[in-house]
Amino acid sequence: MLYLSTTLLAAIITVSLIPLVIRLAVRFQMVDVPGPRKVHACPVPRVGGVAMALGAFVPLILWTAGSGFVRAYLAGAAVLVAFGLVDDLRGLGYRTKFLGQILAAIAVVVYGGIRVDSLGTLLPDALTVPGWFAVPLSVIVIVGVTNAFNLTDGLDGLAGGISLLVFCCIGYLAYLSGNNDVLLFSLALAGAIFGFLRYNTHPAILFMGDTGSQLLGFSAAVFAIKITQGATPLSPLLPLIILGLPVLDTITVMVSRIRDGRSPFSPDKNHFHHRLMGFGLSHSEAVLAIYLTQAVMVVSAIFFRYYTDWALLIFYVAFSAALLGALTAADRTGFRFKRYPLIDDAVKGMRTIRDGQWIVRISFTISRVAIPVVFLLACLLPGSVPKYVSIIAACFGLAILLVRRFARDHMGLCLRYVLYMSVPLVLYLAEADKAAWVSSKMFTLYHLSFGLIAFFVLLTVKYTRRTKGFQVTTMDFLVIFIAAIIPNLPDSLIQSLQIGLLAVEIIVLLFGFEVLLKEFRGRFEQLAAVTLAALVLIGIRGGSGF
Repeated sequence: MLYLSTTLLAAIITVSLIPLVIRLAVRFQMVDVPGPRKVHACPVPRVGGVAMALGAFVPLILWTAGSGFVRAYLAGAAVLVAFGLVDDLRGLGYRTKFLGQILAAIAVVVYGGIRVDSLGTLLPDALTVPGWFAVPLSVIVIVGVTNAFNLTDGLDGLAGGISLLVFCCIGYLAYLSGNNDVLLFSLALAGAIFGFLRYNTHPAILFMGDTGSQLLGFSAAVFAIKITQGATPLSPLLPLIILGLPVLDTITVMVSRIRDGRSPFSPDKNHFHHRLMGFGLSHSEAVLAIYLTQAVMVVSAIFFRYYTDWALLIFYVAFSAALLGALTAADRTGFRFKRYPLIDDAVKGMRTIRDGQWIVRISFTISRVAIPVVFLLACLLPGSVPKYVSIIAACFGLAILLVRRFARDHMGLCLRYVLYMSVPLVLYLAEADKAAWVSSKMFTLYHLSFGLIAFFVLLTVKYTRRTKGFQVTTMDFLVIFIAAIIPNLPDSLIQSLQIGLLAVEIIVLLFGFEVLLKEFRGRFEQLAAVTLAALVLIGIRGGSGF
């Protein structure tokens, strides 16, 4: 439960802070204005990184022991956040940025023991990197990865999505190696990113800024080194696979600038995402293509984690050569992605179906009934409800009543927070401690009901004509990808608790509630009543012990 609580608390704090930081950004002119190298057409606040940092740090401070590594990481991260915030507010030169990055790296290298002191079998037997060289090498690696993630932040949702995949991968590897600190840190950052991404997917209303991108890059480098150096079966070259895509992008553009006689830090539009858009992909399609590539890399890192160091190096070199070769060939031949009439005709056919609103009426009616019924049923399935859960439910119920009485305009936001906290908790209890009266057939029907909900919710989303309802984004690919990968991870605990199925069901129910919140158009009385009924049920069960 600690892992789930860490992720959810980070997400909730991040989402809660975003409206506040947006208002502050507008007040203090911390906005990213359009320019020739940028793809957005209007000013966008760039302080999402502040919300992410606070969202991630709070659960870490609450639930992690104050070891030397923890203190050093938090100190280094705080330095980066401070420098990034000043940069987002006033703008800093690259030398000053480097100073902040170097100070942060020194904190974790010198005081946290984060050092690249082994290159595995790439060096002769029993030979390690000497200490006098390991310290500057580690600082260079951390600063390099920090800048790579910073420079990747060029399209809506791009850096956040890549980082989410990276931290999920690192978190799983940390879990396998028994490194609880890195696991909790990765989950906290993943939760914060998840809370931020819904505001950052195209068209974004909030950017993470240098505060966010530098924090994510710094954290990814530190965690990857932490789990692959020292007494661990993981290869020290594994970070090359996990972090290799943004690093390759950065090295490629810097080499290109130097070759053209320009500063390696001069801005241009030669990043991978810019080139993909130049080949005819839309903004979202370019982001999705890079998500897919990064997904291949993290899956490869998980399944090749015990391979030899030379095998991992050869894999990365082959991947880099193939990717750069394909991009170079496309540049030289003037390649452009084609739009096929068959696909356009299919889209037109969907629009014709969409004009007949009977599909939406039926699918939405079934969804608005099935989703609350399944949620209430899930509240009855656990064999027992811990008392602390009933206390949490009572607090959530009181919050809804207070908002309903004094701040009705914020009811949608309140319900979203409560549902995002209570749905995972309830479904986890139902899966982990099934009541004795629940037969196997009944539990099977319960699981199948989530497939029914997913089907009708997707129909509602697909064929609605409303432009302000719930919209499918590239973030949904990340959610689906993570849900598809979890059941196939090679771990007995995940298999025994059916964590993959649980993750899918949580996603389906939250996705359904999100659609309902949008489609109800501000009329939340029915949803509030259902949520209160579920909370009362959980509260009574936990308090009375039935």
